[in-house]
Amino acid sequence: MASLEKNELITHSSTAELETSSPGEEIEAQSPGEELETQSPGEELEAQSPGEELETPSPGEEVQISSPVEELEAQSPEEEVEISSPGEELEAQSLGEELEDLPQEEEAPALAASQAAPEETPPEVSDEDEMSELYEESLRRVQEGEVVKGRIVSITKDFVMVDIGYKSEGQIPIHEFTTPEGEVTAQVGDQVEALLESREDEEGPLMLSKNKASKIKIWEEISYAYHNDGVVEGTVVAKVKGGLSVDLGGVLAFLPGSQVDLVPVRHTDHLISQRLTFNVLKFNRKRRNVVLSRRTLLEKAKDEAKATLLATLEEDKVVEGVVKNITDYGIFVDLGGLDGLLHITDLSYGRIRHPSDLFKVGDTISVKVLSFDREKERISLGLKQLTPDPWTTVGEKFPLGARVTGRVVSLTDYGAFIELEAGVEGLIHISEMSWTRKIRHPSQILTVNDEVETVVLELEPQRKRISLSLKQVNPNPWEVIGEKYPVGSVIEGKIKNITDFGIFIGIDEGIDGLVHISDISWTKRFKHPSELYKKGQVIQAKVLYIDKENERFSLSIKELIPNPWQSIEERFPLNAVVSGPITNITDFGLFVEVEEGIEGLVHISELSRNKEKMAALKVGEVIQAKVIHSSPTDRRIGLSIRRMETEEEQKNYRDYLKSHHEATSNLGEILRETLEESELRKLANNKVDDLNEL
Repeated sequence: MASLEKNELITHSSTAELETSSPGEEIEAQSPGEELETQSPGEELEAQSPGEELETPSPGEEVQISSPVEELEAQSPEEEVEISSPGEELEAQSLGEELEDLPQEEEAPALAASQAAPEETPPEVSDEDEMSELYEESLRRVQEGEVVKGRIVSITKDFVMVDIGYKSEGQIPIHEFTTPEGEVTAQVGDQVEALLESREDEEGPLMLSKNKASKIKIWEEISYAYHNDGVVEGTVVAKVKGGLSVDLGGVLAFLPGSQVDLVPVRHTDHLISQRLTFNVLKFNRKRRNVVLSRRTLLEKAKDEAKATLLATLEEDKVVEGVVKNITDYGIFVDLGGLDGLLHITDLSYGRIRHPSDLFKVGDTISVKVLSFDREKERISLGLKQLTPDPWTTVGEKFPLGARVTGRVVSLTDYGAFIELEAGVEGLIHISEMSWTRKIRHPSQILTVNDEVETVVLELEPQRKRISLSLKQVNPNPWEVIGEKYPVGSVIEGKIKNITDFGIFIGIDEGIDGLVHISDISWTKRFKHPSELYKKGQVIQAKVLYIDKENERFSLSIKELIPNPWQSIEERFPLNAVVSGPITNITDFGLFVEVEEGIEGLVHISELSRNKEKMAALKVGEVIQAKVIHSSPTDRRIGLSIRRMETEEEQKNYRDYLKSHHEATSNLGEILRETLEESELRKLANNKVDDLNEL
């Protein structure tokens, strides 16, 4: 047994690692600077350092592999397995594993020679020799770099002691069983797997590592998953350039962004800390390079679900799916392998502003298959088809003339849409909103979500149309306004508006009466009604007439008092002399106010013969004139200063003649009479001339 121990191939460094490559590849010894190649039968086992060959040892000699650069030194128990260069990994293997990978024909001749002698002359074996042989065999089985199983027998401050069946117990650093919170997870009696890192001597403790054993096991699982199309589980730990970093239990792997999901995912923050399952796309243990894919698993699951769905899918079938995407025109639903489109018009019988108002991504919904194209794999879905069409019963629920209550859901320039029930809407046209108000836009009296009472005017279930009226809920005020305010009655109201053509006076709510500019005053002259009245002023007016069909209400202010022109002939008879201030001087004469609001015209032909006197007249100056004609119909009064002066001259002359009558002789009487006749003729001629001028 001692000679067999001496013939073992001793590896002095626990950092050296022998890796079994995939089928068809060579088995390489990864100690620095040299390589152990598998030779065909009959070839020599050569050391790969330059200029040296591995010679066949004689019995009792040790076989050593040396490097021309440096010898491999045994690691102390405290040292860990290190990576010799970036991207490479060193794995410690026992000598027994090394030799198992080599063909039997390639074993060293010295080993064969050492075993040949006992076969020819078998020695006698005592009990002591048998125990020694068993002991030596146990030492041979437990080698550095080997993963062993054991049981925790005790826990100290710094180590966890493990019985692995060796003559001395192994020890694992306590920190390998300590959580980030400081809690020790090891318990006496627990079974553990650990890597034998080193042993000081035959009597000294064994240095073990649970973490390194776990990593070796993980690498084995990764290798198996890679070569056998298996899966591995890992936790997404961080975002890195181009993808995500995944912890496979101590081994960090790379998950490219293109392999995260079936479609590229822009935001991957929600995957952090999630434990997921992956396929292994690439695997290189030397470089510690592992590339994962989640997409391949999802595609496989999708293909399986798609096949199942295609086998069972048919029109009018109700299926369940998950909202995958929401657009302006509808919702894409994942039915399990295939996506179907739920168009916005098939979401509800009612009005929908946007599909996102009803659903969000990730919601589970039940839909009905409306159509299915197997060749193009297009599926049209419907949600509203799961319930009866409410328009089939609107005739019973909303008969003509009925009063119904609904909610305002939309306002347009031409009216308001009222939701009577889910999926049923009616329109209130802008002309049906008020009897009296002039509505330019429905927002003047309605707002969205208002509850309103309306009357059904028209019903067309086939075209899905209902016409409603808001104003017909109340009686038409124009039908009763004539009874309340008959023609000739006097009303009182506030001036609502003043325009160029008149004044609007508020009568009832929503009803205004118009006082035309011609009905404001009998006599006053003005350019605009605002010269006489102000907005908001309360005034009285008389009802002239009511036009119900055209909804017009005419009023008059001047009719409150009698027409002063009707008695103008009585108050200003012909030849009467009147006086008043001059209100206006024009090219064709003078206007004289003979009474408040009544003016007479002194035509230029009726002015005084004294031109200097006429030229000196000014507005506001009071003058006298004689009424020569008047017209109540035309509202005109003609005045004359010339005729008034002529009559005054004749009167003065007569008075003068009368005062000298007694002192005249017969001859004088004759002369007087002659002169009188001459004057009378003269006056008569002047009157004729004046009449001709008129």
